[in-house]
Amino acid sequence: MKLTKKELGELIFEAIVTMTIMYFIYMGLLLLFNQIVYSPPAFLLEIPTAWDVVQYFDLILIRFRTVFLATATMFAVLFTWWRLNRRYKQMQLRHILDELHYIASGHFDHRIDAQLSGDMEDVVNSINTLVESTVTAMEEERRIEQSKDELITNVSHDIRTPLTSIIGYLGLIADKQYSSTEDVERYIHIAYTKALQMKVLVDDLFEYTKVRQTSTPLIIRTLNLGNFLEQIAAEFELESGRKHMDIQVEVTAEPLMIEVDVDKIARVFNNLISNALKYGRGGTWVRIKAEKVGSEAIITVMNNGERIPQAALEELFNRFYRVESSRSQQTGGTGLGLAIAQSIIALHGGYIYAESNDEVTKFVMHLPLQQIKK
Repeated sequence: MKLTKKELGELIFEAIVTMTIMYFIYMGLLLLFNQIVYSPPAFLLEIPTAWDVVQYFDLILIRFRTVFLATATMFAVLFTWWRLNRRYKQMQLRHILDELHYIASGHFDHRIDAQLSGDMEDVVNSINTLVESTVTAMEEERRIEQSKDELITNVSHDIRTPLTSIIGYLGLIADKQYSSTEDVERYIHIAYTKALQMKVLVDDLFEYTKVRQTSTPLIIRTLNLGNFLEQIAAEFELESGRKHMDIQVEVTAEPLMIEVDVDKIARVFNNLISNALKYGRGGTWVRIKAEKVGSEAIITVMNNGERIPQAALEELFNRFYRVESSRSQQTGGTGLGLAIAQSIIALHGGYIYAESNDEVTKFVMHLPLQQIKK
């Protein structure tokens, strides 16, 4: 901590005052004994023992004057140092309090910069750490509020489009603005299709908010991961045939037993395989590979379709994010699938990430083989 001119002046003044007081105390004692010796009071002369003591001390003070003066000076210096050190710590504390008031006034990017040592250094470091954690918490709260606003905006956008179509076509029917029964049936069919889109969005939104809660219960069962993946792949045979893409499952360890919530994990693989078939343009195969590494299973869902740009890879697991620039739902996606998948994997104590290059696009999951009992 750098002292201001005012604080430095206060310390120098206090040092001079303290040294002066100590010197006058010594000189007062010396003069007092001299005065008693040269002009002793009558009652002291009547007490031989006390008078001898006074004379003895006076003799010692005179004979060892230099020693006593040096000793008194040393004690004066030590006492002055103690007072100055105490005063300096008070100044440090006042400086820290001023800095805290400055931070509390809204300057949250400011940190207390003081060259201290010992306990005061620990105090300053603790305060700076506390301020940083508080600022981080405030930024996280601000981010959550912004995220909520974005969620409302995105939901409103995705619901408004099909809802506008539903109201429009049902309005045509209500106003009898049709020329034939076929027109009515077409309007009803379009309204029904748009209502289904809204239902998918609402269902996904409900699932997303549910799995985002860390308190969401998991119904844990032990299953054979190889058999489970084969069953999941079989459910996509018809769709993969239409896309002219082959689905293969490879499990390096049999049996590979794992503890999971079957329904939720099935949702993850359904989403990943569906995305591979839907967005893997130009691809000819989808492969699901599972292997046991230590106490976890590593499952990779990959395809040789079109590469995902690097910028998109960093945003893939954000809710409502779609690789295509428009928010069109022609592909049938809500933009919540991967966010839901990530949350489900996190609930199981694992993590997921994506990689993509010109040859292959991979979604890699790490899942613990056994769930920790809560």
